[in-house]
Amino acid sequence: MATRILMIEDEPGLVLTVGDRLRAEGYAFESSEDGIEGERKALDERWDVILLDIMLPGKDGFAICKTIRDKGIGTPIMMLTARGETSDKITGLKLGADDYLGKPFDMSELVARIEALKRRADASSKAFDTAGGTGDDLVIDLKRGFIQFKDQESPLSAQEIKLLDYFYRHVGVIISREELLNTVWGYDSDITTRTIDVHVARLRQKMGDVKDSPKYIHTIRGIGYKFTPPQ
Repeated sequence: MATRILMIEDEPGLVLTVGDRLRAEGYAFESSEDGIEGERKALDERWDVILLDIMLPGKDGFAICKTIRDKGIGTPIMMLTARGETSDKITGLKLGADDYLGKPFDMSELVARIEALKRRADASSKAFDTAGGTGDDLVIDLKRGFIQFKDQESPLSAQEIKLLDYFYRHVGVIISREELLNTVWGYDSDITTRTIDVHVARLRQKMGDVKDSPKYIHTIRGIGYKFTPPQ
C-alpha cells in the first residue's frame, strides 16, 4: 500500500507542486486548503505523514496539531511555514510536531524528510508492540499514552511518549543527551540538554522512580541515560 500523505496548506500553487512531486515519488497524496476541513480529514482517516501549515483559514496549524495529539493520534507531523521565528518552531514541536521545514524549501529535502519520518514511525510502531510491561505496581502503556503507578494514573505528553519510545528501542544502551535531542526532538535550536533532564524528571515522578536509586531510568554521569523497562 502506498504511503499516504495529507497536506493542509492554503497556497494552491505550493499544493500543486508538492502533490505532483510526491505522486511522482509513488506517494498517495491528498490535500485541504482549510484548517477545519483539514483537521477533520486528519482525524477521520489514516495517514502516514501530515504536512501542516501554520497560517490557515478556519483553524491554525498549532491548534490542529494540538487536537491531533490530544486525540492520541501519533501520525508524524511536519510543520510547513514561512515564519522564521524560533519561538514558532519551538511551539509547534512542543505541541507534538515531529519536524519543521521553512518556506521556501527544496523539494528533494522535503522528500528526504518525509522518508526519515516514515522510517522513524515504522521503528516506533515495532517498539510500541513490545512496550507496556508491568512490574512493581507500574504499568506503561504507550499506545494509550499513560503511566499507572500503584493507584495513580498519569497521562503522557506527546514528547514523553516519544522519549519513552526511544528508550524502549534502546534498552540497556547508554544514550547521550545530545543523541536524544537530535533523534527524539529532531531539530537544531537554542534548546539545551537541560530539556532532556526536565522530561526525564517528569517521567521518573510519574513512574515512581527514585532519582538517587532508580529502577528504570538510570543517569550516566556526564553522558546521559540508560533505560531498564519494568518486567
